[in-house]
Amino acid sequence: MTTASVTSKGQITIPAAVREAMQVRTGDRVEFVEIEPGRYEFIAATRPVTTLKGMFGKVRKTVSIEQMNAAIAAVAARAK
Repeated sequence: MTTASVTSKGQITIPAAVREAMQVRTGDRVEFVEIEPGRYEFIAATRPVTTLKGMFGKVRKTVSIEQMNAAIAAVAARAK
């Protein structure tokens, strides 16, 4: 298991072996995603968003921003 210490400023140094395995370089962004309460996953955010293009196939139906916002609001209202 690889470990790191937290500084008084809340910073950590990612161990070299982990940086190499995740292909994280100076200036790259990383994300901490909570996968369950008190447990986080460390993800390298090194790919540009444009690499997602075409990932889900062709668009079947064009949807406006207003329609998206209405759908999000409807789901949020049901979740309460």
